[in-house]
Amino acid sequence: MSSPFLGTWSYRSFVSDPDLNTQFEDLEFGRANLVITEPTPGKVGGTIGGTGWSLNLDGTIDSGNPEKIRFTGSGPIGSENWVYDYLGFLVPRWPNGVDQRSAIVGTIVRTVPHSNGQAEAGFVAQWIAVLQ
Repeated sequence: MSSPFLGTWSYRSFVSDPDLNTQFEDLEFGRANLVITEPTPGKVGGTIGGTGWSLNLDGTIDSGNPEKIRFTGSGPIGSENWVYDYLGFLVPRWPNGVDQRSAIVGTIVRTVPHSNGQAEAGFVAQWIAVLQ
């Protein structure tokens, strides 16, 4: 049986701003195609990226309730090495849900600083991904 995480997902991440007056478009941290593969059982492979950038994924898939995925995305972007760590949980299906798509919700942390110190390590955001 294959993992429910496998496939291509529409990924969006958001900054952790509790101010309800913040405009929704000002909450965006990133968006990408998230392609999850399982090169061996329980191991994550694939990529996350968009126009002009792509990170390789390496991590694990854990069964449970909910099912969990944890991976690092890393790779060269321009002259820098970007590294982010991701933790996500498969959203349970509603028994009476209508038009529900498979989704992952999670958190992300910037592991290595980039942009000449303008993007500091340790920055945390939240993310969602919807199966395409």
